[in-house]
Amino acid sequence: MRVLAIDPGTKRVGLAVSDETGLIAQPLGEEPAEPASTLAARLAERARSAGAGALVMGLPRRLDGSQGPEAKAARDLAARLREASGLRVELVDERLSSAAAERALLEAGMKRERRKRMAHRVSAALILQSYLDRARSGRRA
Repeated sequence: MRVLAIDPGTKRVGLAVSDETGLIAQPLGEEPAEPASTLAARLAERARSAGAGALVMGLPRRLDGSQGPEAKAARDLAARLREASGLRVELVDERLSSAAAERALLEAGMKRERRKRMAHRVSAALILQSYLDRARSGRRA
């Protein structure tokens, strides 16, 4: 079963998808975050197009583990996405995924403008790969 990962952002929402075996995550692309009123429906359509049977969404927590307005927005989007897609949506801690994505893109030698365009999709792939690895090892995300 394919899993679609979502890295929510205020301007862009990054997407990644697993292979059929649930071993490897790869960046899929992005969706504009606006208009927010149609975002859940657009993401549900992307999940259907990718053949996803489950969704994983990054839950932005602060470094101390607390949750701010970004986490509330992610929870709200997850609830709308469950309704729009009919799929299970699991929220997973995404602390440091954006920093790791930025570091990987810097190491790849990407220019700043391209890094900005790629960051959310790479972050989604990192979130998904971590989720897949934990699922394979039997640990909860």
